[in-house]
Amino acid sequence: MKKTLTLSFAVAMALSLCACGSEKSSTPNYESNESAAVSEKLTPAEQLLEGLKGTYDELFTVICDEKYDQIWLDKCEAFVGKDMAESAAEMLKSSCTATIYGEDAVNAYTNAEDMRFDCYFINGVKQFVFNGSNISGIDDSGKKLFEHEYRFVKDFSFGGMMDGYLYETTDNDAGEFKYFLMMPDTPATTYHTEFRYGSDLNDLAEYSKGAYAYWLAAGIPANCGEKMIEDCISLFVEENLSEAAEEEEQSAA
Repeated sequence: MKKTLTLSFAVAMALSLCACGSEKSSTPNYESNESAAVSEKLTPAEQLLEGLKGTYDELFTVICDEKYDQIWLDKCEAFVGKDMAESAAEMLKSSCTATIYGEDAVNAYTNAEDMRFDCYFINGVKQFVFNGSNISGIDDSGKKLFEHEYRFVKDFSFGGMMDGYLYETTDNDAGEFKYFLMMPDTPATTYHTEFRYGSDLNDLAEYSKGAYAYWLAAGIPANCGEKMIEDCISLFVEENLSEAAEEEEQSAA
């Protein structure tokens, strides 16, 4: 039967968040041999921060730029065919580019089919800078919004679906930047990073309720090249669309 994609798959994609989270053995490693040697001496939580060193822009602001539309179409066509490529690409983008989160999103998503994720930076941050245990944020005027030292607290699960590492600053003025929940993604493994930040640990652990509902920040290095952008789009499409298309075919058989 003809392969089709429905909105229910957008929901499944949103539930799996950005869905670039699994490290694939086929993913090229951008780390140098020297960096890899250093990482071997660190704990997993320390290795993650080491692998994240750099400045990050919003992932979906970058990869959803219209100049990459053809890449999206080409990658989607490989899984759903030419006729469905455009609608599949738009569905994939839409699932992670909502502009509401928290109670606004909870109230808006009364039907599962409406659910989407906001994967942008919040609280006025334009760029994040990771430098080991030091994390800072810059606004759109170039002003530094915050800068704190963070320590690893414990392993932490986001909604029971994604496991990461929780970091905390002891600075009293941290506000909504007191905690960082970092997923185990780095540019060297999945071409991007995913994380949450805030002041309430209970809410940070929930994906569909609370102050951070339906929100997960995603970043890509500010100095990324065209190859990394294409690789990131390709991974996002593959991890979402291959499974979705297979399930659709099975249900239609």
